[in-house]
Amino acid sequence: MKIMLISPPTPSAVKEVLGATGPPLGLAYLASIARLEGHDVAIVDSLAEGICFEELKERIRHFYPDMVGITATTSMIPDAYETARIAKEVNPDAVVLIGGPHVTFLPEDTLNECKYIDIVVRGEGELVFRELLRKKDLKEVKGITYRCGNTIKSNPAMPLIQNLDEIPIPAYDLLPMHLYRFGNLRFGTVITSRGCPFNCIFCSSSLQFGKRWRAHSKERVIEELRILHHDYGVREVEFLDDTFTLDRRRAREISKDIVREGLDISWTASSRVNTFDLETGKEMRRAGAHTIYFGIESGSQKTLDMIGKGITIEQSISAVKSAKKAKLRTLGSFIIGFPDETEDDIRRTIEFSKRVGVDLAQFTIATPYPGTKLWEIANKLNLLITKDWRKYTTIDVVMKSFYLTERQIKRLLSWAYISFYLRPKMILIDLIRNKGFMLRKAIPTALKFFLGREEIKKLKSISKL
Repeated sequence: MKIMLISPPTPSAVKEVLGATGPPLGLAYLASIARLEGHDVAIVDSLAEGICFEELKERIRHFYPDMVGITATTSMIPDAYETARIAKEVNPDAVVLIGGPHVTFLPEDTLNECKYIDIVVRGEGELVFRELLRKKDLKEVKGITYRCGNTIKSNPAMPLIQNLDEIPIPAYDLLPMHLYRFGNLRFGTVITSRGCPFNCIFCSSSLQFGKRWRAHSKERVIEELRILHHDYGVREVEFLDDTFTLDRRRAREISKDIVREGLDISWTASSRVNTFDLETGKEMRRAGAHTIYFGIESGSQKTLDMIGKGITIEQSISAVKSAKKAKLRTLGSFIIGFPDETEDDIRRTIEFSKRVGVDLAQFTIATPYPGTKLWEIANKLNLLITKDWRKYTTIDVVMKSFYLTERQIKRLLSWAYISFYLRPKMILIDLIRNKGFMLRKAIPTALKFFLGREEIKKLKSISKL
């Protein structure tokens, strides 16, 4: 068959602010599976390539696929539906399937909302996709929800892949690798592990990829890094694991192997504050790591306990100190707007973001994504404001608060960014390190997304200065 895998055209705040986007690795994994099965495959990364729906239609018409696979997060779903419509318009006989976290947890809703989609692939996609390519009878394929006449049927789940090394290396050659860059620096991403044993109510990762952590071998990780660096000139890498340091010994060994291999790369990775220590940080730094991402989430212990984060305020302070000693920059993630949070709770988080000592801060609004415990709570308590999936961006308010209005939460989000980044210390650092990038580009663009038509001067009402 001819198979086209598509990441749809969609708005992106990240690309707008940073001017860059990462490769759709999920599609590249599926492409490598399809090629091993003997099929002709193409990938379209609409966001990186900057193509609109009209251009996408021409690409589909030119390739004329027998099967179209679409990936989408929750906020991308309307664009995924339009992609499916276009694919069917070009070739009514094409089989259209979709995967990703959103459709994994709302498969029937997805098929009811979009008549152009034939099959939903649930959960981890590689084995499901391979079985779809091998078997003619959909009844025999685990992990799918599909149309059968006028009814929708769901087959049992596909077991998770136990040995991740059995998954072929992503088909990087089918991606526009030259377009993934920050300035003149070519950028790549790698996933070294899957699964999460923790219970954060806002995250669906453990539900989609399982609570048992599974990892690639060190040799496989180095092989992928070698391909990215030597074949595609990648100098900057982001490890996309939920928690790269879950096994600290493994994280240190991978770091040592990067040094032994002589890979001239710089990189970032994510950690929990309770799975990080100074020794691990030093080994990462020695291997080229420059930034570590910590999910700190809140400055209120009450909120941390409520959201099932499983960490303490003291652990966040300790982890940031250790990272600084290891000469790693720290990026802290903070979430505001959980239903039980008061304005004082949110202010405590904003103040803690400055006190904890992180170099960079990311603030988002609590968003009840389908499949999460927060989604269940929001539905049970009738807290959902909208099911307009385009608003599920973490910068729009889609869930009611017990204490705050939508406008109050949005203003607090804006104030969080302003009060963190417009401190004299941060302005000076930005001017020295980034030539004023945050002041000139990132902050104004971010505020455009956050505030819309609201005037920044209204923030004075909550600043209490």
